[in-house]
Amino acid sequence: MVSEPNGARPTLEAVAALAGVSRATVSRVVNGGAGVRAVVQERVRQAVRELGYVPNNAARSLVTRRTGAVAVVIAEPETRVFSDPFFGRQLRGISRELAAADTQLLLMFVEHHADYDRIGRYLSAGHVDGALMFSLHRDDPLPAMAERAGLPTVYGGRPGWAGADRAPRPLYVDTDNRDGARQAVRHLLDHGRRRIAVITGPLDQTSAVDRLDGYREALGTPEPDPRLIADGGFTAHGGERAMAELLDAAPDLDAVFACSDLMASGALRTLRARGRRVPHDVAVVGYDDLEPAAWADPPLTTVRQDVEEMGRLMARLLLRLLDPRKDLRKGEGAGADGAEGTGGAGMDGDTDSTAGAGVADAADAADAAELAPVITRARLVVRESA
Repeated sequence: MVSEPNGARPTLEAVAALAGVSRATVSRVVNGGAGVRAVVQERVRQAVRELGYVPNNAARSLVTRRTGAVAVVIAEPETRVFSDPFFGRQLRGISRELAAADTQLLLMFVEHHADYDRIGRYLSAGHVDGALMFSLHRDDPLPAMAERAGLPTVYGGRPGWAGADRAPRPLYVDTDNRDGARQAVRHLLDHGRRRIAVITGPLDQTSAVDRLDGYREALGTPEPDPRLIADGGFTAHGGERAMAELLDAAPDLDAVFACSDLMASGALRTLRARGRRVPHDVAVVGYDDLEPAAWADPPLTTVRQDVEEMGRLMARLLLRLLDPRKDLRKGEGAGADGAEGTGGAGMDGDTDSTAGAGVADAADAADAAELAPVITRARLVVRESA
């Protein structure tokens, strides 16, 4: 017996009658409640399938106090998000994990300062069960909004906003940015480069700060030559502009570590326009190892972080936070060295990539027994640009 497309919508009472159980029993099975024998659960599910019953979300929310939706808030303008492949990969990981848990994704951007009020009102109104937030800046009000709303939240990136060090500590997923930067700069030093510049991201973001710190540590000096440091804003145009500034200030530089692949692509354009050969005159290393790194001319040596798996881990942590009975190990995903990576000859697996407590491969992090922040390893991928 299957309901007609244009007929009356099957009801909970109809399912109960077909399964030979009470309405309350059907409600418990449909809403994931406990206390129903397995054989009875199967009868109810069979009746649901035969009738084509679809639970009423509004009614279900009254019972479960859950909306079945999660807000993904990116503290960047829409144009930046859709032009940077980093965000696409992270969203793909989040989307796949939420879809597997039958949870809807609601995407929100910060285009203007006024958007903060709109987002804050929405998050406080009970429209979503939790939030995933990333690309946050030091003075970002979003974490405080989530805290005031009592909204379960997981962050992408090490927290760096005011009050982030208060207990309980925020849940977050990040890569070991400092060590990834160390690997990049050590590789350049090992290949005889001595005037190594750095193109940073915005220094009000912890990822940019950590990568700059790793650059300094690898050089062995707390205060590198300021002429060798420029901010590229994590964009291709910014990398192009920053490379020009560096060449004007320090024309004898022989290498550059760009703290994102997008900035590295911009740097390559400037170097080509200035007649500098890569890597003969200037070696270049990026960060992220997204698909465009392998397409660059020449192919880009870069630091791999498994962005898609980090998105999966963020969603997995939030789902477990919402329902402690969920097991992180049941999620799927390629892991840090999974088949979906772009690969690349010369992966340096022996580099010191275990610095810092709690650092793990993404696949290992998925097996974490404790609901705690996750930091995944970064790995150097050597190609032709360095």
